[in-house]
Amino acid sequence: MSEGMLIASYIGASILFILSLGGLSHQETAQRGNLYGVIGMTLAILVTILSDQVSAYGLLLTMVITGLVIGKWLASRVEMTQMPELIAVLHSFVGMAAVLVGLSSSLSGAEFATHAEKIIHEVEIFLGIFIGGVTFTGSIVAFGKLRGSISSTPLMLPGRHLLNLSLIISSVVLGVFFISASPDTALILLLIMTVLSFILGFHLVMAIGGADMPVVISMLNSYSGWAAAATGFMLSNDLLIIVGALVGSSGAILSYIMCRAMNRSFVSVILGGFGAKKVSSTSADDGPKEHIVIHAEEVADILTHADSVIIVPGYGMAVAQAQNTVSEITRYLKDKGIKVRFGIHPVAGRLPGHMNVLLAEARVPYDIVLEMDELNDDFPDTDVV
Repeated sequence: MSEGMLIASYIGASILFILSLGGLSHQETAQRGNLYGVIGMTLAILVTILSDQVSAYGLLLTMVITGLVIGKWLASRVEMTQMPELIAVLHSFVGMAAVLVGLSSSLSGAEFATHAEKIIHEVEIFLGIFIGGVTFTGSIVAFGKLRGSISSTPLMLPGRHLLNLSLIISSVVLGVFFISASPDTALILLLIMTVLSFILGFHLVMAIGGADMPVVISMLNSYSGWAAAATGFMLSNDLLIIVGALVGSSGAILSYIMCRAMNRSFVSVILGGFGAKKVSSTSADDGPKEHIVIHAEEVADILTHADSVIIVPGYGMAVAQAQNTVSEITRYLKDKGIKVRFGIHPVAGRLPGHMNVLLAEARVPYDIVLEMDELNDDFPDTDVV
């Protein structure tokens, strides 16, 4: 395949990925957006295989077929309630891929026309491995917390922020020496930095509580995008750079929106410190509080005598797999002429859009599923929440 045809195909795939993002921004067009993404990825894989950059077709086809089989097997076994875990695992794959590509690029011993080109390439390798390492172990920890294999309680080590800072500074220092070191020494420095990035990713996510996992997943999504972009620079692959930048920037923007909704600092999320943040009580009375017990029959009576209802689903609906029951209740109330709507908080569940996915699976109409900002002013005039 000619270079011009390859570039044109990459541009087409990039446009399809952008259309995919646009489609996924609305529930009504999400299926179409998903289709655009599948077509774009299929096109990207095919033209890459047919390009002059590929020669070991036997090995490549073996890896592609193996990946297809494993992916199909995993996706068919995972229920909608386990989707956050699957996404965390997929992020770890991207991170490890960036690490392996970086190490391979360093070992290839490629020749460069100028010293400046060599330095730029080594910086690309360093950044790709560092971001990939953080993404890999961070995603593995996130998977463990979501699955319950690792305690969701934040790991509060003494001086944890100093530890994070020390790991980052040490990695930067190693990177400076890596650029000017001999090949053998450079490889040792690179391996040490890789281990440090693994430790940093592990510690960053371990310091965050399970309830804050939606923001963590969103940030890891951003990290995986930047790792892919760095891989694109290492391989001189324009499509990887574009797609990585799209994923990285969209993940960062989503994380910022979610942090604002939680009244948390975006910077503290990146540093893995907000899991320990103390939340002061808004009540001046620190004495014992009275809890009110209510039974299912009473709830049913209250709902059937209401004129308007807002349902605010959370992680409990996912754990109990109650989305279909909630959908049946919604249909029953609507048949009685009661106005029913859903209010979705940006960080409800364990994944950005977690509640939207579950409600869509239960076939709740899209037009009654609203975001927090769209419903906030309606709560005072609502009978039951």
